[in-house]
Formats: sequence, C-alpha cells, structure tokens
Amino acid sequence: MAEGREQSAQHGVRFGRTTVHTRMSAVGSASRRVPYSRDPLVVQIFRCAIEVHRVLGPGLLESTYSRCLAHEFLGCGVRFREQVPVPVSYKAIRLECGYRLDFLVEDRVMLEIKSVERVIHLHRAQLLTYMRLLEIEVGFVMNFNAPRLVDGVSRVVL
Repeated sequence: MAEGREQSAQHGVRFGRTTVHTRMSAVGSASRRVPYSRDPLVVQIFRCAIEVHRVLGPGLLESTYSRCLAHEFLGCGVRFREQVPVPVSYKAIRLECGYRLDFLVEDRVMLEIKSVERVIHLHRAQLLTYMRLLEIEVGFVMNFNAPRLVDGVSRVVL
C-alpha cells in the first residue's frame, strides 16, 4: 500500500443515511494514488480499473472496459459477478424488470461502469437504487471516459 499523507478532494452529499461522494480521496503522491485505500478489496478493484484505463485510455465503449476489467479481476484472483440481475420487490412479489448491475465484487462492492462525457446525478441514483435493492452498502460509478480515471469515480455509501 502506498505510504504518505492522506489527500482528500472528497465532497460528500448526505441523503438521509446515504452519502454520495463526488470526488475521490487518495493516499500517497499524485503519481501513485490509490483511492479509498483503507479497504484492501477496494485497493485491488482500483488497481485493476486503473490498469485497464492506463492500457486503453478513454473513448471506448462501456462493454469494452467491462470485459477488460473482468479479465484483470480474473488475473488477480478477485471474485466477482457480471451483469447481476437486480430484482424489484413490489407488494411481496419479486419482479425481474431487466435491471442489471455491471459488477458485484466479492459480494460486497458494486461497480457501475460508464463511458460518458461526465457522470451525472442519474448515474449515481441508479447505483444507489441497485444498492438498496440488493442491500449492498458500498458502490462506485467509474467513468472510463475521464482523462484520469480517479477524476471519473463517484463513491456511494448507504
């Protein structure tokens, strides 16, 4: 893990018990930052994502980044599921409505992959809804279209 003082460019917005962070916190020098480095799983997720972004750069389709990220996870031994169905419970009925989460990593961290000009509130709201429906407490929206991946990540915590 990178050593150094913690640098925080984090702006959190509270919605009841939910916090949405629109920027990232990082540890170490600017060239070797590892976002949200307190959780070893999150460190590994970000190392894999940064490697995909470093090799491919911005400008490709979300599906391309997703396939490459899955390849990185496999190479690092990270357990994950892709395109996870997100059912909706309505009046004690479980409905499959076609919602799909991009990644569920180690059954505790959600990833929603984007390749857009900028992440908007709707993208974070989508992830927040999936988190509530699947009862997962931590998730990230990762925009691979950002010039630097760390600038295109939003963290959502229930």
